[in-house]
Amino acid sequence: MSEPTVRRRRLGSELRRLREAAALSQDDVHARTGLTPAKISRIELARFGVKSVDLDGLLDLYGVDDPAKRSALHILSRDGSKRGWWQTYRDAISPAYADLISLEADAKSFRSFQTVLIPGLLQTASYARAAIGAINMTSTAEQVNALVEVRMARQSVLTRPEPLEMWAVIHEAALRPTVSTGPVMRDQLQRLLDLAELPQVSIQVLPLDAMPHPGMAGTFAMVGFADTTDFDVVVIESLTSTLYVEDPVEASVYGSAFERLRATALPFDKTADLIARQKDTIR
Repeated sequence: MSEPTVRRRRLGSELRRLREAAALSQDDVHARTGLTPAKISRIELARFGVKSVDLDGLLDLYGVDDPAKRSALHILSRDGSKRGWWQTYRDAISPAYADLISLEADAKSFRSFQTVLIPGLLQTASYARAAIGAINMTSTAEQVNALVEVRMARQSVLTRPEPLEMWAVIHEAALRPTVSTGPVMRDQLQRLLDLAELPQVSIQVLPLDAMPHPGMAGTFAMVGFADTTDFDVVVIESLTSTLYVEDPVEASVYGSAFERLRATALPFDKTADLIARQKDTIR
């Protein structure tokens, strides 16, 4: 059996949450819908998809009346087995990375807080190659090149017909030429200035002298979806793993943290001035 897609996992997780919120056991659902406890379990664990008629029955039972939320869940169900262009690179990327790309493909918004790196969706190819090569310590040159190709392909979400709304808060330390040589960093900073001109891209710099802030706990990103915030997913990456925070209550904490980071960071005009000044200092 192939590994379930992130869409199917999101659907299963939400159906389990809705069932528990309605104080219903799997046996209770069986008695009301005819779906066996084993099938309900497999749906919630993303091992099986769910038919449209069965999904409607579950949503009726769980008291989900919001048309937007019902529509979002049906889209997850319909596209649960869909796989995207990134499957071509399945030998080069981890399942967790494939999940991230899948989330970006479905998302309406992407909020990112970074301390020492430029966010991947905003990187130049040269900067990405330097960063990927440093982080993936055992990767061959061929593997690094494949990962750079993937990162560049991911950026198409910023220019698609309905582009992803990107909001990045980047610590000033990430603007320093610590990742690669001067020319690479100059080009990267110019890339930030160019992207900031796009209406769907917002970039702010968090200055070195900023007051204490929640970002001191570490970097994170938030992937948001149309019509409902219940499905927002927080992405926390480390050297060896990627954590997805999908619980709405926990995700809301990160949402509040990002709002504080936006308020603490420089406004757009001062951000652009700082990036341009930093670019001019690099030789």
